[in-house]
Amino acid sequence: MKVLCVIISVVRKSLLYIGLGTIAVFQIFPLMWLVLFSLKSNQEIFDLSPLSLPPEPRWDNYLRVWNEGNISQYFFNSVIYTGISVVLTILFASMVTFAITRMKWKLSGLVLGIFTVGMMIPLHSTLIPLFNMFLRAGMINHPITIILLYTTFNLPITILILFGFYQTLPRELEEAAIMDGASIHKLFLSIILPMTSPVIVTAAIINMIYNWNEFIFMNTFISSEEYRTLTVGIQNFIGQYTTDWGAIGATLVISMLPILILFFILSDRIMEGLTAGSIKG
Repeated sequence: MKVLCVIISVVRKSLLYIGLGTIAVFQIFPLMWLVLFSLKSNQEIFDLSPLSLPPEPRWDNYLRVWNEGNISQYFFNSVIYTGISVVLTILFASMVTFAITRMKWKLSGLVLGIFTVGMMIPLHSTLIPLFNMFLRAGMINHPITIILLYTTFNLPITILILFGFYQTLPRELEEAAIMDGASIHKLFLSIILPMTSPVIVTAAIINMIYNWNEFIFMNTFISSEEYRTLTVGIQNFIGQYTTDWGAIGATLVISMLPILILFFILSDRIMEGLTAGSIKG
C-alpha cells in the first residue's frame, strides 16, 4: 500500500512538473523568438525558421537603432515619463486610500465609488474630449500632458490595489503615534508609507508596465520626435515601401529589457505585496 502511495505521489509530481515545464516553454518561446528575430536581416527573417540561429548575428541592428534611429532619446523619454508618473500615482493613491480607510468622514464611500467608476470608462471614449481640453489649454505635444494622463488613468486601479492592504493595517500603531504627538502628515509619511511598502512595490510594477508600453495617448497627444517614447518610435522603421524588421526586433528587445530586469529583481517583493493583504490581520 505504501509503495502504491509513493508511486501515485511520484506520478502526480511528474505530471505537475511536465505541465509547468510546458507552460514555461510557451511563455519563453516568444522571448527567444524575438531575440533571434532582432539578430537577422529581412531576408533571413522570411527564409529561416523562427528559432534558427542566423549565419552571422547582426548585432549592428542594436547599434543602428540606438545611434541612428533616435532610440536613445525615446528610451530616455520613456524612463522620464514612466518614473515621474509612477511616483505621482503611488503618492496620490496612497493619500486617497489613507483618507478613505483610516479617516472617518461621510463621503468616503462616495469618493471610493467615483474612483471605481473611473475604471469602467473606456479609454478610447475619452480621447476626443481630452484632445479638445488640452488643445484649448495649449498642452498638445507637451510632456506634462502625458504625465498627467498616465497618473490620472492609473489612479483607480492603484487605489484598489492599496485599499485591501490598508484595511488590514493595525490601528494600534496609529493611536500610539497620535498619543506621542505625531501630526497627520508625520503619521502618513513615517508610519503608514513604510508599512505599505510591499503593496506599493506591486502597484508600482503594474504602473510601470502600463506606462512603459502605452501607445494610444503618446500617439495622439505627442507629435514631436523630441518627446516620443519607444512604443511610438518603432514606427520610424516602417516605411512606405520597405520595413526594417531586424531594427524593429532590436527596438522591441531594448524596450522589453528594463521591465524584465526590474521584475526579476523585485519578484519577491511583488509576490509579498500580492499576498500581504490576505495574510495580515
